Amino acid sequence: MSKEKKLLFPFAAIVGQEQMKTALLLNVVDPGIGGVLIKGEKGTAKSTTVRSLAQILPEVEHVKGCAYRCDPRQSKGLCPNCTEAVASGAKLECESSPMRVVELPLSATEDRIAGTLDIEHVLQTGKKKFEPGVLAQANGNLLYVDEVNLLEDHMVDLLLDAAAMGVNYVEREGISFEHPARFILVGSMNPEEGDLRPQLLDRFGLCVEIRSERDLQMRTQIVSRRLEFDADPEGFTKEYAEETQKLKEMIVNARKNLQNTVVSKNLIATASNVSLYFEMEGHRADITMIRAARANAALLGKEEPDREDIATVAPMVLTHRMKRKPFEESKFDLGELRKCLQEY
Repeated sequence: MSKEKKLLFPFAAIVGQEQMKTALLLNVVDPGIGGVLIKGEKGTAKSTTVRSLAQILPEVEHVKGCAYRCDPRQSKGLCPNCTEAVASGAKLECESSPMRVVELPLSATEDRIAGTLDIEHVLQTGKKKFEPGVLAQANGNLLYVDEVNLLEDHMVDLLLDAAAMGVNYVEREGISFEHPARFILVGSMNPEEGDLRPQLLDRFGLCVEIRSERDLQMRTQIVSRRLEFDADPEGFTKEYAEETQKLKEMIVNARKNLQNTVVSKNLIATASNVSLYFEMEGHRADITMIRAARANAALLGKEEPDREDIATVAPMVLTHRMKRKPFEESKFDLGELRKCLQEY
């Protein structure tokens, strides 16, 4: 591990908040789930947990020297430089490196996020010159936006569109440029500081609502571990090195297993029935529920997801999509979910 990673609080040492940790792991296993929004009061380890993922993220293959870390397995969707190299018959040289957690500064401008085109250079030379932004750094990685609810709506739209399409498209003065932008979008927020529009909420694949622990023993454990880490970060991290390695191996195996995980038609019908029962609009919830259930099964080493996997992921898929009145908190009834699964 690099020194930077060692100074992060170990993911394996985080006490409680199981749903948040599960949601993050599911997205690492299958980035197609669509990211996760973490909602919770201040001081509930939202940022600590997301940043600590850097210790267990798997290695991925990418084109050596490419500013956009293009995936050599993708025949389409390469950056202009890699596309030109392939067209000329050159063989792309590859290397592997761990996925990273790329953070988006809250003060970032649209140009800082999407990148900028040098119009003057284009006019003078006839060649495009593009200055990559945060979305270029995020390609193939995890993009973390803390306090995402404080970003302007059009900025959030820009991030969600790029995450959904896997491409960042920039156009200035009739000149355009595009590059791959396939990343896992993770946002965190404190609902007391304002909420996101329902249309934006729906675009996040999963959502978890977390609260501070109310159990005395768990709260004591949280404080003890934090004090131990602050006193000796490297020593504390070494204590959890074995658990950290096991988590990393579990993710690598789950990503391999995902390709062979079979989803039955009966389970698809079950997911759709759950969506109908909770009056979901559109079909995004159904699709996300199946993808998340499949990833959960892969994490557990199962060949096929079942209703228990649906029961695990459904609250994360449906909570932020449920209809509610203004200023009303979203509530998900686990009893109703169990009832629905038993009846169908």
